[in-house]
Amino acid sequence: MDRVGTAIASSADLTTIVQSVTDAATELTGAQFGAFFYNVLDSNGESYLLYALSGAPRSAFEKFGMPRNTAVFDHTFRGLGVVRSDDIKKDPRYGKLAPHHGMPKGHLPVTSYLAVPVMSRTGDVLGGLFFGHEQAGVFSASDENTVVEIAARAATAIDNTRLLDTAQRFASIVESSDDAIVSKDLTGTIRSWNRAAERIFGYTAEEIVGRPITTLIPEHLQHEEPEIIRRISAGERVDHYETIRQKKDGTLFHVLVTVSPIRDRTGKVIGASKIARDIDAAKKAQETQTLLLREMNHRVKNLFAVASGVVALSAHSAESAFDLAHSIQARLAALARAHDLTVGPEGAAEAKKVHLKVLLKTILSPYDTKDGRISMNGPDVECGSSASTSLALLVHEFATNAVKYGALSMPTGQVDIRWTLSEKLDLIWREVGGPPVAKLVDHEGFGTTLTGLTVRSMDGTIERAWNADGLKIGVSVPLAHLAS
Repeated sequence: MDRVGTAIASSADLTTIVQSVTDAATELTGAQFGAFFYNVLDSNGESYLLYALSGAPRSAFEKFGMPRNTAVFDHTFRGLGVVRSDDIKKDPRYGKLAPHHGMPKGHLPVTSYLAVPVMSRTGDVLGGLFFGHEQAGVFSASDENTVVEIAARAATAIDNTRLLDTAQRFASIVESSDDAIVSKDLTGTIRSWNRAAERIFGYTAEEIVGRPITTLIPEHLQHEEPEIIRRISAGERVDHYETIRQKKDGTLFHVLVTVSPIRDRTGKVIGASKIARDIDAAKKAQETQTLLLREMNHRVKNLFAVASGVVALSAHSAESAFDLAHSIQARLAALARAHDLTVGPEGAAEAKKVHLKVLLKTILSPYDTKDGRISMNGPDVECGSSASTSLALLVHEFATNAVKYGALSMPTGQVDIRWTLSEKLDLIWREVGGPPVAKLVDHEGFGTTLTGLTVRSMDGTIERAWNADGLKIGVSVPLAHLAS
């Protein structure tokens, strides 16, 4: 028995454990052969897998296929108790199953028979230990007790091995996950930390285990944790909620979090498991998509306003329907050229540079009636592709608003653009002769938001002054960004 205990304790391999148990029990009982059959049901619910064999070659069973659920075997595999017989052939349960009605020809000779179920701590039947001898009356009550004790030790070893396998699989899943998987106790102290958590948050396990989970929560969201602990302590699961967390370097990012209670053997909640998925890139992509949709909607509306303005501008100087049509066509073509200046044929920004004066003239040409309504003056400077796109967007927005609401909506209105260069580009857009100016203080339209974002993307500034004689806009952009 000491040898059985040592063999079980020295191995975590299920095959080794079961073979050691079968060999030892066969030797201790004086059986000619012994076997361990694992409790595995086939689709008919009646087959058992031969797991280990002692005292006979495995080939002795191979030609008979899988053992079947006979009346004799059934008692053991249902966990109903021990079967010990001096002559199994005299047992009333023997020989009831066709076609053999007993042992098939060539089967190992069995007269004395001993079978003990191997039961897990949960009461499930893991399998059975079976022993046979060709002589009658070989197995005693002492042998039965010995095998019962060995079966109990085998069941414990099998349970432990299963638990170890499950734990190892779980650990492998946790470590290979792309999501941060973190456990904490009910005080909010971090107890475990996987590799994905290290990659996402920036802390190593050595740095963060033992510290409060609030280390990962930004100051303005610290109130979330007490509510999570309250729900977990009540046994609730916190499913898929979006929030913001903080990395080691202070960066805030969007996460999708699920929190589940961890229970001990009695069912008491002792902590929580958190799964956090970094959705920052997806969230920013969604925000960008929303911004692009708003911009597209804004631009589509502006197209109608610009077309209307082009018609109005053209009508002032047209002497005939033909002149009007020609003027409108020319200005719409100029708008198309302005679009092509910064946007490639597939809709992507082209990597080319544009002179500022050329850029301004191209963008403003649809609104220029050649009567001095639009004037510009300033030193020439080359703009990089990124800055060209941003400046084109700005000037187009200014011009569109001038056509819809400002100086270019009136026959006598004028626009003057001037700029200077130092360490930065300082550009002034001034409108005169338009309708009375009123600053909208209760609402900021998308156009204003768009121009603000565009200027900030160049590390610049924008200021507006609603003067009595017209709107004045000042834009400043560092030369380093102008060349980018």
